Amino acid sequence: MGQFAVIGLGRFGSATALELTKLGHSVLGVDAVNKIVDAYAEELTHAVIADATDQHALEELGLDNYDVVLVAMGDLQPSLMCVVHLKSLGIKTIWVKATSRAHHLILSKLGVNRIIHPEEEMGVRVAQALSYPMVNDYIPLGNGEFVVEIDVATQLEGQTLGKLLASAKSIIHFLLIKRKGEIIMHPDNAFTLQAHDVLLVSGQLHALKALAPQLK
Repeated sequence: MGQFAVIGLGRFGSATALELTKLGHSVLGVDAVNKIVDAYAEELTHAVIADATDQHALEELGLDNYDVVLVAMGDLQPSLMCVVHLKSLGIKTIWVKATSRAHHLILSKLGVNRIIHPEEEMGVRVAQALSYPMVNDYIPLGNGEFVVEIDVATQLEGQTLGKLLASAKSIIHFLLIKRKGEIIMHPDNAFTLQAHDVLLVSGQLHALKALAPQLK
């Protein structure tokens, strides 16, 4: 179980904090507005009213005990002030929501660990879902490499993984298959698919795109 602090409980921050809680993690939610903190006090592990632009207030939260501190504040100046104070306090892992290119640029100069653009990232996911409806989810690994979760369509019943590999014409890896609660690790090329199997596949984006038409 991880420990996470989310500073700013607007729509993005609260959704992240609540989902982390559902996943079994310990979550500290921080916001300057009493009403907002009260709304999530019973759903998060801890919920605290604090001014995140005040270094002393942040210091009292003991944020160095958390695996990641997520700054989810919407306004540019308070967000940057909060990040500067967190860096001064020696917080090692800081993720920040950016609201503009200027915000992103300044955050990159401050050396935060990850900059998040929620609307852009969600837009990419929606576009991928529209273009490849058989893909349940995907994780970018960097350098053009992705892991994708794919539903096996009815028309693929009886087809082998080897035949799918041949159609891809590029290197992809079948990591595992989920079938009615069973998990089959590293299936070989002779493995025969059944409708409603779930494939976990890794490969370069161009290879996965080449495979996609065979999965519809």
